[in-house]
Amino acid sequence: MTQAAVAPPEPPREQPMRDGEARRPSSGSRWRKVGIALIFLAPSLILLGALVVYPIVYTVIRSLYDRTGDRFVGWENYVTMFTNDSTFTAIRNNIIWVLVAPITCTILGLIFAVLLDKIKWSYAFKLIVFMPMAISMLAAGVIFRGMFQESPNLGVVNASLVAVNSVFGDDAAYPGARPREGQGIVADRGLIASESQVDTGSEQNFPLVGIRQSGVPEEADDAREAGSAGNDEISGTVWLDVVRGGGGVDGEIGDGKPGLPGIRVDAVADDGTVAASAETDAEGRYTLSGLDPGSYRVALPASNFDEGFNGVSWLSASFITGVIILSYIWIWAGFAMVMISSGLSAMDRSLQEAARIDGASEWKVFTRITAPLLAPVIIVVFVTLIINVLKIFDLVYVIPPGASKPAANVIAVEMWTVSFGGGNDQGLGSALVVLLLVLVLPFMIINVRRFKQEREQ
Repeated sequence: MTQAAVAPPEPPREQPMRDGEARRPSSGSRWRKVGIALIFLAPSLILLGALVVYPIVYTVIRSLYDRTGDRFVGWENYVTMFTNDSTFTAIRNNIIWVLVAPITCTILGLIFAVLLDKIKWSYAFKLIVFMPMAISMLAAGVIFRGMFQESPNLGVVNASLVAVNSVFGDDAAYPGARPREGQGIVADRGLIASESQVDTGSEQNFPLVGIRQSGVPEEADDAREAGSAGNDEISGTVWLDVVRGGGGVDGEIGDGKPGLPGIRVDAVADDGTVAASAETDAEGRYTLSGLDPGSYRVALPASNFDEGFNGVSWLSASFITGVIILSYIWIWAGFAMVMISSGLSAMDRSLQEAARIDGASEWKVFTRITAPLLAPVIIVVFVTLIINVLKIFDLVYVIPPGASKPAANVIAVEMWTVSFGGGNDQGLGSALVVLLLVLVLPFMIINVRRFKQEREQ
């Protein structure tokens, strides 16, 4: 019986890959890809570590040392920071900034974006609104400081207010007026009075100097003698004792010397009460009537010679924070408008048209469709502005004058002042930087998460 030949065993067949099953890379291939990625990321990681990570870590460590950096003081700088009045002022002002500036900028940006979208020449208007963004914060601060100067001769805002007040107000003031020597005295607070008591039935004139010709009202005529006074009267004339171009006799009424209308004149009794009052006419004449026979001091109250309305002290401690916030809004409302306009241009307009066809008003279209669809962009803009105002520095440093700087203080300016602006305490300054980082970090995380969610969608 012959033995059959045994066939060699077949090699194992390779199992086919199932659908959807990926081939697992080997560990060597995986590490090779990681190494290549690290090579390309290394420059960015080194730069990020040198410019971000290292300064943060060093600042935190430095905040635990004294001003010289030699002695470890632990939490002492943080205790000093929160027991310092200037720090509380800075934190309070930062809270005001966060509550006012981002909300106002976002609302204005939304209004501009929606309304200008319906205008034919919208790009021109958007360019005007966005133009302040092209100006540096330093230059914008200089502009606003000049605009809000207290003197109407320097600040355009107060110059406008004074001009409006001169049209609608009733100021008859002659600032800087004083009597001609030997013709009266200047008493307390600018009051001008006769040098001695004046008897009833006599005259008391007041030749004044120190008044600009441009300050004389248009209705003023050449000064005239008041005429004789009755037994119960005191009369006289108040005039500008200067002739344009020169000439005339000092202390005497003459041609070219205008009367001063609208000046109040009082007859003051010995006990200090006002016995009678009168007002000068266009020729500067007055008559004090109804006086009991006797002697009186004739006086021109100081209200005749005050400066009148000269505007508002915008750069004072009371208004300085509002002025700085206004300058910020002027700059950053354009940023909010452009960002929201980009979201508006990417929005599906068919939803709005469908709502209008169904009879919805423009207000309902805006509140029910436009605003909700723009909500992601609005949130990003709002959070970005919060981060920006928390670390605001330029405007607060440039706009306030020296006397108002403490009232306008914010955390970033306080940090600079403590560290480099004369304090030379880098330990306390580092603690303030850590505080600012802690305040900004949550909003940065919110923005990053928001960007991540939008990318995933």
